[in-house]
Amino acid sequence: MTNEKVYAMPFAKVYPLLVNKAVKKGRTADEVDQVTSWLTGYTPAQIAQAVETGVTYGDFFRQAPAPNPNRELVQGVVCGVRVETIEDPLMQEIRRLDKLVDELAKGRPMEKILRQG
Repeated sequence: MTNEKVYAMPFAKVYPLLVNKAVKKGRTADEVDQVTSWLTGYTPAQIAQAVETGVTYGDFFRQAPAPNPNRELVQGVVCGVRVETIEDPLMQEIRRLDKLVDELAKGRPMEKILRQG
């Protein structure tokens, strides 16, 4: 799948997949909102609104109100690719969220997921 196809996907299609991944492993939708808020600066209400309004996945990240300066600390492998080596900044943001949700699903403590720098 090309990056443009990923960017054009509705956030409402992707978000439930992220939540389901975490919930199946005993975490909550609120925790997914917490890591998403930490990464992007959206409030849980704004995340819910993004789901309702049909914003694209790319625009969800392009319009992030306050990207966390510590997001650069999110490193590691997701989908076989090292997050820190992804050259496309938008795809890197998307993969950072994937990585945070992966860590959540693996049971990592929230204090460690939300890097403090």
